[in-house]
Parts: sequence; C-alpha cells; structure tokens
Amino acid sequence: MIKTILIATDYSLESLNILKKVLKEKNAKEENTQYNILLVSGYDMGDSIRDLLFNTKGTVFSKIRSKEFCDAFSIIKNKYPHLVNKVICDIFTGSFQRAFNNYLKAENIEEAYYANNLKDKNSNGKFDLAPFIKKAKDIHVREITLGAPEFMPERGRLAEVFVEV
Repeated sequence: MIKTILIATDYSLESLNILKKVLKEKNAKEENTQYNILLVSGYDMGDSIRDLLFNTKGTVFSKIRSKEFCDAFSIIKNKYPHLVNKVICDIFTGSFQRAFNNYLKAENIEEAYYANNLKDKNSNGKFDLAPFIKKAKDIHVREITLGAPEFMPERGRLAEVFVEV
C-alpha cells in the first residue's frame, strides 16, 4: 500500500528533522506501507508579468533549495528504503485555502506534517504553509515539535542530518 504525505519545509537542513521524525515513527510501527513524500514550501511568485512568464519550478528551486538540502534528503531516503517510494520537492504558489485544498486533493495527500518553529525562517519569497495545513479538511494533520540543542557545531552543514532529534 502506498500513501502520500506532505511535509511543510523551508528547504533548510533543520526542516528535514520533520522528515526524520516522521520516518522514524513510521519505521517503529512496522506497517507494510510505503510513502510518497512531498516536501512543499509556499512560494510567492509575485505580480510581475515577466516573473510569471519566465520563472519555472527549476529556477525557483535554484533560488530557495541548496545542494546540501538535496544531499541530506537523499541520505534520509536511503536510510529508510523500505518506507520511501519517492520524494518530490514542490512549491505551493496559491494564496487561498480553497487552492490549497485543491492541491491536497490533486496530489492525493492523506497526511500532512508541519513545525511551527520554522515559520520565522522563511525568506526569499517563501511563506509558511502551516496556516493552510491547520485548516485543511479530510486529511490527518500533525504538528511536529523540533527540539534541537542550542549549540550544535554541525548546524547548517550536511552533518546535521546525522544528529538525533
């Protein structure tokens, strides 16, 4: 059985702790389910006609997603190969709840996870999806609390993926 889950992210290494916690919990349940994982951030495309015409998802990802992030989620994906069917990075560009609900329905999302402490780190056009996720209907919604230590020499580096949260 394959389920689709959404994880709200800001494409920082810290936000991958949500993915790590979710997969760790799913692994502990020992169910025979694989997951399609959507890592989604809100992104404001702006009102400029030029930006709307010439910005693609690829150009947006080159602005907001680092190489370390891609390497880190590949490491996490390889740690749980029996749970992860595929991982997709995406952006939500809408500004209304109805558009978000349609996005959830189109992607066949059954569960959504978010962390409230990431909302202050959105910049470069990114916005927090937590308010949309909290109001979503017909899906299982859960807030993940990230409790990272204050001092961590690996913060912001690929080694942060290996720290237990």
